[in-house]
Amino acid sequence: MTGPGEATARGGATGLRVDVGARRGGFELAASLDVPRGGVLAVVGPNGAGKSTLLDVVAGRLRPVRGSVRVGERVVTDVAGGVHVRPERRSVGLLGQDALVFPHLTARENVAFGPRAAGVPAARARAEADERLAAVGLAGLEGRRPAQLSGGQRQRVAVARALAAEPEVLLLDEPFSQLDVRTAAELRDVVRSELRRTRTTAVLVTHDVLDAVALGDELAVLVDGVVVERGAPAEVLDSPRHPFSAALAGVNLVVGTTVGGSTATAGPTLVDGATRVAVPVDVPVGVRARATFPPSAVSVVHGDDERVAAGVTWTARVVALETGTTGIVLRTEGDVLVEVPSSAVTTGHLGVGVTLELAVAREHVRVRID
Repeated sequence: MTGPGEATARGGATGLRVDVGARRGGFELAASLDVPRGGVLAVVGPNGAGKSTLLDVVAGRLRPVRGSVRVGERVVTDVAGGVHVRPERRSVGLLGQDALVFPHLTARENVAFGPRAAGVPAARARAEADERLAAVGLAGLEGRRPAQLSGGQRQRVAVARALAAEPEVLLLDEPFSQLDVRTAAELRDVVRSELRRTRTTAVLVTHDVLDAVALGDELAVLVDGVVVERGAPAEVLDSPRHPFSAALAGVNLVVGTTVGGSTATAGPTLVDGATRVAVPVDVPVGVRARATFPPSAVSVVHGDDERVAAGVTWTARVVALETGTTGIVLRTEGDVLVEVPSSAVTTGHLGVGVTLELAVAREHVRVRID
């Protein structure tokens, strides 16, 4: 376990500080992140956003072209100062999709490997390994090799092994993605408990919003190599500023300017290109604002609908069909999603290429003024 000298070295408020620019092929990353000691930052973003590049820079596997990385109180990368600490000397651990365990070693020996390599006496390292295995729910299985364990159990060994090295920063790269739902939920609880118990700073890369909400103290949205949004998970998901954040939260996002209604009773409307969304009557006219609403709140209307006359509908073409929670989701021009019953698609009335008149009731619309 951590010795007195290490405890002092790790006692500062800084867990991880990253301010770098990096290139990989034609891709460029420009990221600035600060994670307090013991905090967990969840990073989400579409494929190709730069999440793996970010982890490689922190781990030391990729040299940035500018900037610095600080782990705890140590600068491990400083391009201007010519500093680049090797990966194995950074005190940065990794827990990925595949359980990183030695197949020829028992669970106990796997977990004891890191401490023993650091000079901890064998008996002590094995005793501490047993404690860590018990903490992740593997008491009694210490003598089994990976082939004798289930996938979830092997990943628990990997968790214990990663934390046994007592890294100052642990990188979690989609660690639950290859597990079934129940096993992933159990392991998520184990990881959360162990990170809190050991006060290990962590960066979690995930595509699963549940991972971000369950484990993250903060959520960063990375798109095209840039952090476009950051905050507490509940805050980001409740009031998204970027289309990817909105998709993660399961809502539509329309950003535009409010205008007055075409009639005295129509009320204000938020306009973004061809999209026109009726907003609550207390929203002022002439301001930039963000409107969010669920796909299920969008309705397909007909020409004789009174909302057409009131000017609070818009026309959009269906560009894709997707699976929804209760039916089929139509993705339309402007990236507005419309959830409809499956029967509406199977009867041939709705499909790719069809142009629809759409509307959303203002009581379902939440507005944030920027």
